[in-house]
Amino acid sequence: MIKVNIKEKQIIIKGHANYDELGKDIVCASVSSMVITTVNAILRIDNEAIRYSDDNGVIIDIIKSDEIINKLINNMIDLLEELGKQYPKYIEIRRC
Repeated sequence: MIKVNIKEKQIIIKGHANYDELGKDIVCASVSSMVITTVNAILRIDNEAIRYSDDNGVIIDIIKSDEIINKLINNMIDLLEELGKQYPKYIEIRRC
């Protein structure tokens, strides 16, 4: 199961959905696409707005926030929550 923990200034995404075998897992691919697209967009707008690590799962530390950064982060969270509604056995989202 993919676990998404949302804190005020940090988002942590860990795990594997196990919806299908590695390379064919549409839930993992969806999460990866949502997160990578959002991270890349934020970094293009302001390279110092977030710190991003993908060593052991994905950790996004929000360093700066403004209207655009907040909209991008909230959009990613909304998309992850929608995916969680469609695949509740494979993705869990917690607001801490």
